[in-house]
Amino acid sequence: MDLVPALEEPLQQPLKSVLGPATAKVMAEHLGLHTVGDLLHHYPRRYEERGQLTHLADLPMDEHVTVVAQVADARLHTFASAKAPRGKGQRLEVTITDGSGRLQLVFFGAGVHKPHKELLPGTRAMFAGKVSVFNRRLQLAHPAYELLRGDPEESVETWAGALIPIYPATAKLESWKIGKALQTVLPTAQEAVDPLPESLRRGRGLVPLPEALLKIHRPHTKADIEDARSRLKWDEAFVLQVALARRRHADAQLPAVPRRPAPDGLLTAFDARLPFTLTEGQQRVSREIFADLATDHPMHRLLQGEVGSGKTMVALRAMLAVVDSGGQAAMLAPTEVLAQQHHRSVVEMMGELAEGGMLGGAEQGTKVVLLTGSMGTAARRQALLDLTTGEAGIVIGTHALIEDKVQFHDLGLVVVDEQHRFGVEQRDALRGKGRQPPHLLVMTATPIPRTVAMTVFGDLETSVLDQLPAGRSPIASHVVPAADKPHFLARAWERVREEVSNGHQAYVVCPRIGDEEDDPKKAGRKKPPESPEDAAEKRPPLAVLDVADQLAKGPLKGLRVEVLHGRMHPDDKDAVMRRFAAGDTDVLVATTVIEVGVNVPNATAMVIMDADRFGVSQLHQLRGRVGRGSAPGLCLLVTEMPEASAARQRLNAVASTLDGFELSRIDLEQRREGDVLGQAQSGARTSLRMLAVIEDEEIIAEAREEATAVVAADPELTGLPALRTALDALLDEEREQYLEKG
Repeated sequence: MDLVPALEEPLQQPLKSVLGPATAKVMAEHLGLHTVGDLLHHYPRRYEERGQLTHLADLPMDEHVTVVAQVADARLHTFASAKAPRGKGQRLEVTITDGSGRLQLVFFGAGVHKPHKELLPGTRAMFAGKVSVFNRRLQLAHPAYELLRGDPEESVETWAGALIPIYPATAKLESWKIGKALQTVLPTAQEAVDPLPESLRRGRGLVPLPEALLKIHRPHTKADIEDARSRLKWDEAFVLQVALARRRHADAQLPAVPRRPAPDGLLTAFDARLPFTLTEGQQRVSREIFADLATDHPMHRLLQGEVGSGKTMVALRAMLAVVDSGGQAAMLAPTEVLAQQHHRSVVEMMGELAEGGMLGGAEQGTKVVLLTGSMGTAARRQALLDLTTGEAGIVIGTHALIEDKVQFHDLGLVVVDEQHRFGVEQRDALRGKGRQPPHLLVMTATPIPRTVAMTVFGDLETSVLDQLPAGRSPIASHVVPAADKPHFLARAWERVREEVSNGHQAYVVCPRIGDEEDDPKKAGRKKPPESPEDAAEKRPPLAVLDVADQLAKGPLKGLRVEVLHGRMHPDDKDAVMRRFAAGDTDVLVATTVIEVGVNVPNATAMVIMDADRFGVSQLHQLRGRVGRGSAPGLCLLVTEMPEASAARQRLNAVASTLDGFELSRIDLEQRREGDVLGQAQSGARTSLRMLAVIEDEEIIAEAREEATAVVAADPELTGLPALRTALDALLDEEREQYLEKG
């Protein structure tokens, strides 16, 4: 059954436009709204009460805002300029107020006549424009405005209490124009088909969809808004969870080869070599994975583990179990540095077991090969041969593993490290290399709150490693306010020297490499900064090459300082990492290439320059590179942001806890929902317009249960045509990508 045609009607069509062609064009290009249904689902961001005015005191700089305020005064000035040399130039300055603050509006030239007549003191209106600063005062230049005139019949009370929807708008289309367009299409909301099964809707006391759409766009009371929101949140959560439940159901129908370790095989030999015992968490997660591997449909498991919780060990044991059963295992890493690092540590952990078929190799051993894009031809040819013949049981590589040329003898398990960096096409391309679908283990060191895991990784079962291995040291973290207290920064470099004199090593992390071409156009336009915060924001981020040079000549003179960044030749990167791992380098000045997987137990200190330029999760990841041995770790977060700034509060949060799950909540609360769901990477608009992943944990968990039950009873949704339609709308190409991006 199709969606009711009224809602599918394009806003813009050659013969008959639902809206004016210019408006429809802007909606399509700037807001991604193409049909009547799209526009009905473009919900207000918030509501203004006419009697209550927006806080002008809290206006964000450089953002497009809509405010409701009253004109306090308006003055017309004349001035001389190049265009109007005889003093005929006109400038209208209007001051508006809302009780919390004042804001200046300015109009020039011919644009002054209409506002001069209309914006008289005492007039109330909605104003929209981009907030800028002139002479240290906030202003809107040439804002669009809409006068708020109460109908003569309307009593003052109803007029003042009316709720004005404020829509997400753009510079080309103000909120009230979107509101007028909605007024045109709102009658078609009656024809909206309800995707929720009737029993679920009634059981949860949710209003029907047409009613929810009317109430969200034209609420009479705040209770109307609440009713509409609860209903629309359920729609989003439920349709998304049905999509994920269907994926899980489809995956469960696929055949896979059960992989069980041999009784006295490679895994047993490996465990016997281990110089330590696995943590309880590692043992528990291993049991979950081995149980999945032993079934005849593919495992789909997400392994979340705090930085340094021993995920690689768990993944390696799963890979060895698969090799034991006659299959091969592939590990996909996001960068060459990380692939090489994993390869080195796996070979070290396995010892002679990694030399299968070689002189001196263990009898039950296998070959562990590395495959990256920059390998020499001969080494690459040999690696490909080892994979085709099955000689290599384990391969570790970058996306070079996905190329068509790569053929496996019998691929049984794919381990994807740092999943959020891989698109689904890559994941599926690798899975397609098995004779039957291989088992899949996805690892991430970015702690993900339970709801996000249910939403983003909803097609995967989840295991969590939250216990650090014995012998791991605590990491002390401190914020270093370089601008307020320069002597703190001097002390930070002294601390680095102390660590080195005690036989340890240190990282210094910078946001930028530093060999980028400077844009001469930008250089000529420097304005004096407005405040310390602006100054810190406007300065380009500190760069590896500059900082390394300054340190080697200054505070760290005499120490062995090297640089590492993503634009170096892979062989050079590897050589630098080897020297650092061997202890031949004291201080490594690097970009975030060291963020994941780099393991040098002797490195005890990390200084992160311009720490405010990194996200919370990224800082937590970086910090996890120190304190990996028996000596305590130290992480110094250097910033020039002032004490009261949001950036400083974020850094204080990172310094105050080592709990990655707590930090990931802070991180998500400070970011937009779309970023959380990987939309920043895929460029698609998030399909969640109403649902907030952190706040609506309960709805998501309940929707997941309901969706699983619905799909189990009717996998093809034949009895629920309206739900099927809503699902097809969600799973157009962009959304498909969104679901799978994870």
